[in-house]
Amino acid sequence: MKAALLQMVSAADVQTNLDTVAELMVQAHAQGAELAVLPEYFCLMGHQDTDKLHIAEPFGQGPMQRRLSELAQQHGLWLVAGSMPLAVPGDSQHVSNSCLVFNPAGECVTRYDKIHLFHFDNGKERYDEARVQRAGDSPVCFDLPSRDGHRWRIGLSICFDVRFPALYQQLARMGAHLVLVPSAFTHTTGQSHWELLMRARALDNLVWLGAAAQAGVHDNGRRTWGHSIWVDPWGQVVACQPEHAACVVTELNMQVLQDRRAQMPALNTASV
Repeated sequence: MKAALLQMVSAADVQTNLDTVAELMVQAHAQGAELAVLPEYFCLMGHQDTDKLHIAEPFGQGPMQRRLSELAQQHGLWLVAGSMPLAVPGDSQHVSNSCLVFNPAGECVTRYDKIHLFHFDNGKERYDEARVQRAGDSPVCFDLPSRDGHRWRIGLSICFDVRFPALYQQLARMGAHLVLVPSAFTHTTGQSHWELLMRARALDNLVWLGAAAQAGVHDNGRRTWGHSIWVDPWGQVVACQPEHAACVVTELNMQVLQDRRAQMPALNTASV
């Protein structure tokens, strides 16, 4: 199965970002991808955390979700919309950081709310997502019947989640063959930990892993690490894009996964 990571340098304007998504979807379709994955905060890298409150949509409605649905249907792709703010019923001061999955008919088939909220303070950079975000509590997988004849089970996660191995172990127990990690890693933490963490999660669980990233300097001055990356079930990097907006396509091979799991039956899960 061909799959595409859509790397972005999202701006502080939703429409500009959705137009970039549309351009990258054209590239993914042209390269034969069946699955396209957007980064965390693809729709907005605002000037302040509270900007997310102003654009949050109720789940299942709103212009951002309609545009994503239309793009998935237009190109006949599965679209994993990395993360966007969704309204929390009864709480106007918080949003959920949610990953939505659209099938090629444009239907939203599942939703994952980020469980682990980023908190970092080195004296120069300070981030605390809990100030405006409500954490999720449930791991999520979905099934993608591919043109290669396999039904791929895909586990969802977002950015900071990658530091918590137990989540990925649970996704593996749920039968995941591929896990996705849409991200907006800071440049500071990315240069130290990005590749190490992504390769470890793939190898730990003998899964394919794809991480679509934010990659550059944004309108708000924040610099993100980029390096959207595909990793195979043996922990080897098969594709990586350091910077700039890009469509990073690779071929995901179920036989490779099956062979590695047969060679090293370390998972206490049903065989694929």
